[in-house]
Amino acid sequence: MGKALIAYVSRTGNTKKMAEYIAEGVRLTGNEVELKSAPTIKSEKDLLGYDAYIFGSPTYHRDMTSSMKTFLFLAEQANLEGKPGGAFGSYTHSGESAPMIFDTMKFVFKMDMVDLGPLSLKEAVIGTDEGLRACQQYGKAVAEKISR
Repeated sequence: MGKALIAYVSRTGNTKKMAEYIAEGVRLTGNEVELKSAPTIKSEKDLLGYDAYIFGSPTYHRDMTSSMKTFLFLAEQANLEGKPGGAFGSYTHSGESAPMIFDTMKFVFKMDMVDLGPLSLKEAVIGTDEGLRACQQYGKAVAEKISR
């Protein structure tokens, strides 16, 4: 089986919880997964050795966090073209970060993005059964692209 990397930024813990739930979905497919806080990744070499990539950030002021932007510039140097991918994010008022990350991965990095599009969840939904199921399904969907 393959191995996925979930790299995320979380300020209040909600996006981290989403990452953990998505990781459960990846594991349910029999694949391995590693979770990392995006700011701890210091080199594009730290992104090598994975079969799929899922990146996440909360939305603040209708934008992704600055640390996610910095991480995406780093990830661009890792040549992830053709690799399966997904993007997710939490929000309170608007949910622009996940679609922005998704589009960057799809159109700039030329990755094979999950057919479900980006996963954006309102913070109030994350801790519910609905939020858990949505995240797990998303993880499964990305992981299923590994074996194709």
